[in-house]
Amino acid sequence: MKKNIILSILPAVAVLSLLNACTRYKDVGVLDTNNYTDTTAALKDVTDNTVGVAIDFPTMVTNTNYSAIVKRDFDRVTFGYHMKHGAIVRDNGNMDFTNTDALVAAVGTMDIFGHTLGWHANQNATYLRNYSGLTVPAATELLVNAGFELGGAGSLNNWSTFNALNGSSVGVTTASGEVRTGARAMKVVANVGEPANQWKVQVASDLFNTIPGRQYVATYYVKAASGSGSIRLSTQTSGGGSAQYQGDQTIPSASFTLITWTFTANSPQTRILFDMGASLNSYFIDDASVKEVIVAPTGPQIAAKLDTALGNFITTIVNRYKTKVKAWDVVNELLDDNGNLRNNANSPVPAGATDWLVWSQYLGRDYAFKAFKYAEAADPAALLFINDYNLESRPVKLDSLIKMVNELKGRGAKIDGIGTQMHITRYTSYSGIDAMFAKLAATGLKIHVSELDVKINPNAVNGYVLTPLEENYQAQMYNYVMNSYLRNVPKAQQFGITIWGVTDNTSWLYNGGREFPLLYNANYRKKQAYTGVLNGLQGK
Repeated sequence: MKKNIILSILPAVAVLSLLNACTRYKDVGVLDTNNYTDTTAALKDVTDNTVGVAIDFPTMVTNTNYSAIVKRDFDRVTFGYHMKHGAIVRDNGNMDFTNTDALVAAVGTMDIFGHTLGWHANQNATYLRNYSGLTVPAATELLVNAGFELGGAGSLNNWSTFNALNGSSVGVTTASGEVRTGARAMKVVANVGEPANQWKVQVASDLFNTIPGRQYVATYYVKAASGSGSIRLSTQTSGGGSAQYQGDQTIPSASFTLITWTFTANSPQTRILFDMGASLNSYFIDDASVKEVIVAPTGPQIAAKLDTALGNFITTIVNRYKTKVKAWDVVNELLDDNGNLRNNANSPVPAGATDWLVWSQYLGRDYAFKAFKYAEAADPAALLFINDYNLESRPVKLDSLIKMVNELKGRGAKIDGIGTQMHITRYTSYSGIDAMFAKLAATGLKIHVSELDVKINPNAVNGYVLTPLEENYQAQMYNYVMNSYLRNVPKAQQFGITIWGVTDNTSWLYNGGREFPLLYNANYRKKQAYTGVLNGLQGK
């Protein structure tokens, strides 16, 4: 039953005060005398506008209550996650559409809105960083038994004595002060003493694979038994290529010295050799290593790789679903809240996030332009949207987005529409909503309310109870969005309204039961918010 406010029995001053209060607090909610109890009609049946909903995998595939609501009340779906980069691209760059295909099959003949081709989150950033060179891979150790820990009491696995003239010897030491790390080191007693014939005492590694033309760095720690000694590295190859020689290195006896030598491979297989025939001495060698020199790519090289990855993903997914998906969010959340193009400074990686890579940090303003061009090339008939949030509360961001759209279109990008997400609360300003829709409509593009939900407990108060009165406030906000959209956006530009989820407990905002932002509760009961939308779609 409606609650009627009997004004006639109140003094005139009290009536005026009450009306002023209602006007003053309109934006933050007052009890609406409409109880929002009409839940008999399906949303899609009361309007010729398209009413969409975001759905999830596997709930849509496995939960019949959930899927029945989706098909009964809506005529378009958006996949909350399963058309995003992170859902499809694997660490090796392969694309797995198994779950996405299952979700496409589950919605049957319903329209699908594609979301989203380019975003800085919800992507396989591990692959993107590795592929582009942003993550420089650790070089692989090429020596076997590099620390000389393997072998018998007096022998070394994977090392061979090539020359030990004049009673020289190659063995193992475990003595304190003669081992740098671990339990063992190589000990070489050199009895030649011929500076021109370092090769006469020579210990060689196993052959390891190399790539001709690439650089490799060899390192080892060495000290002499007394005075100062002399040592060098050389190479031997298999499959062609000449030997290379490091200059003689003077080795002190006080402590282990790190020796480094960089060489360019000239054969598919190479080994290193320790040459110690120049000086009468004993040498202790430990912790040897040979690794390829990994050169970090330059900024343009990284950008080129990311451009390739972006184009490959967009082209592949748009082509795969072009018979089913007729419209796409091409670029999502391009700007920060101050209207600036995103970069690593204004959009830092959140703590613990592994799915974050800001495309425009590396591709600049070309990121959005190229994304739209790739999408258009893959499906020229598809409607292409740019999508962002807080447009109703951040005028500077709204203005910047419209400016960016005009810039991109001026460069030749096909942009058919703008999506305003509208993750709002019961307290969101009505005037801000009206101003946003008016400005968006002035672009002449199609306007999509793309991710609508309404927080009713935005401060996440513990123990919050969703009372009928609180539901009423939420219903009013949903109702106002519908009315403002229909009032401010010309019919030809109305692309439709998408509610961002089905039940409260499956919402991304659920927050462990402290938030109730959607049209249905956990038991699939329609809330007052449902009728707020229903009435609003009818202009009520």
